[in-house]
Amino acid sequence: MRMDSHTSTTAAVSARDIRRWIFLALSLMAALCLLSFSVGQQLGEKAVVEAQNAVLERQVVQNWTQTLEDQATAIAVTRQQYSQQMDMLTLRLGELQSRLLRLDALGQRLTSMSELPEGEFDFDSLPSVGGPEDVIPPESFNLADLDASLSRLELQAESRQQQLGVLSDVLVHDKIARQQVLAGKPVRTGWLSSQYGFRSDPFTGRRAWHNGLDFAGKAGSDIIAVAGGVVIFAGTRYGYGNTVEIAHGDGLVTRYAHCKEILVSVGDVVQKDQTVALLGSSGRSTGPHVHFEVLQDGKGVSPQKYVQRATARAG
Repeated sequence: MRMDSHTSTTAAVSARDIRRWIFLALSLMAALCLLSFSVGQQLGEKAVVEAQNAVLERQVVQNWTQTLEDQATAIAVTRQQYSQQMDMLTLRLGELQSRLLRLDALGQRLTSMSELPEGEFDFDSLPSVGGPEDVIPPESFNLADLDASLSRLELQAESRQQQLGVLSDVLVHDKIARQQVLAGKPVRTGWLSSQYGFRSDPFTGRRAWHNGLDFAGKAGSDIIAVAGGVVIFAGTRYGYGNTVEIAHGDGLVTRYAHCKEILVSVGDVVQKDQTVALLGSSGRSTGPHVHFEVLQDGKGVSPQKYVQRATARAG
């Protein structure tokens, strides 16, 4: 009986110990679970933060990378635009230099045509300029200022070219008009030896019509054109000997006869005072002289007024 009681008591104690240990084990497991959950939560939050930070860092890097690429693109575009602008300015500068060369050539031509004193206008040298130094510090041109200056210079050059072109036309027409005006003697040296009109024929002594003026001089001296024109005859005519005929327009023709030597050919364009032949005595002639005629529409007219016109113009 006693054994049974002791056995029963021992069994009761063992059951309580087992429940206690089970309770402690469950409590420990619960604590471990709570601890694991807390640690896991903290680790999860840390991982989330780290992931967010990584994403943020990638975004920052991407943004900076994009910004740098945009800046590089902008710099490349700016360089290209600057290069294109420089190319355009260089092209405009080349065109302006060509225009200035034409202006220089035109200026030299006008100086020559207007018979200005040599050296009065020197188009081969830069114009003389000067002045005191400004107290304001000088500034370099920027691209916009340079473009504006080139534009103004181009307009000025175009205006000057038009003005000089008009002046050139006026001078050319004036020179052509003066070239076409019959005036002066057909010799540089010599004297009038026979008048226009009736005279005694030097070979027969009879009264005969003389259709020109005779200018005597040294054999071989110059016979010159009294006006600019085109040679329409250069050869031998019966009675005239070696002869040159020059057409001057408006039906006017001058004839130079008894030449020793002819220096021009048919079709040549001659200038006023150009030597066209040498004084001689070919043909029906008594000595070295030039027989000078003026024909209007094929009919002889008095050369006297044209010779006197030169004297009047000189006066």
